[in-house]
Amino acid sequence: MSELTITEPEVLTDHTDVICSTSIECIVTGRNTALAQIEALIQQLDDISTLTRSIGGKTALDWAMKQDFRCGCWLMEKTETAMKAITRNLDRGIWRDLMKRSGMLSIMDAQARDQWYKSLEKEDIPAVSEANILSTFELLHQSKGEVFERGVINVFKSLSWNFKTNSPCSFGRKIIVTGLVKCDRWGFSLNWGWQRDRLADLEHMFMILDEKPVPDSRADVTRRLGDHIHENGHSNRYEDEMFAIKYFQKGTTHITFKRPELVDKLNDIIARHYPGALPTKN
Repeated sequence: MSELTITEPEVLTDHTDVICSTSIECIVTGRNTALAQIEALIQQLDDISTLTRSIGGKTALDWAMKQDFRCGCWLMEKTETAMKAITRNLDRGIWRDLMKRSGMLSIMDAQARDQWYKSLEKEDIPAVSEANILSTFELLHQSKGEVFERGVINVFKSLSWNFKTNSPCSFGRKIIVTGLVKCDRWGFSLNWGWQRDRLADLEHMFMILDEKPVPDSRADVTRRLGDHIHENGHSNRYEDEMFAIKYFQKGTTHITFKRPELVDKLNDIIARHYPGALPTKN
């Protein structure tokens, strides 16, 4: 999918400028300088603890922590153990920030984003270095079309075929989902869960195909829909530039697509993955 365009302000390009407005050398140098200073600080705290213990004042774990709130702190552990954990935590934060800057998260569906975040929780995450940053994000950049199309297919496959409106061959003018909203004596409310993620994924896909900036989670369709329901608890309709959404007390939600030309682009992707699924265009 070579025509895919990401309109985030900082995106992946090529080997010489992998992340716009971001100096990889500065990040790596800062990371290494910070780790060296942290290691020196740990050794200094250990030396001070040896002194205070020798004069009856106990160690930093006793005099540096708030009374009755003593808790674990890697700076108080042995250097080898502490630096391994601190390095991993620091690198994890840098990788998250780089991923956000890259624009890749915007084209990932919920499943792909979840896999990425889970990979950062492992013990053996790659160290933040110039070589690792370049190789990781160049690979992601090269596969961005595949990642995007896989997300489209995942959303399509998640539809329930129990509803006649949901075609097993393509996206139609609207889809029906369950579990997105619930209704009780106080009115409607938006559920948390995979259906909410799927709606956000659909908006991301439409915005990318329309070559418009993808809203972050603080302003995406699920947040706007949630705010609308909260402010209009007994309303059962919501509408924006991409969707007309109607939800019912029994728990079903009808999502009508307002941009049929973008739906056609989604169906082109489905047709590439499932040849023969769609009727031939005249």
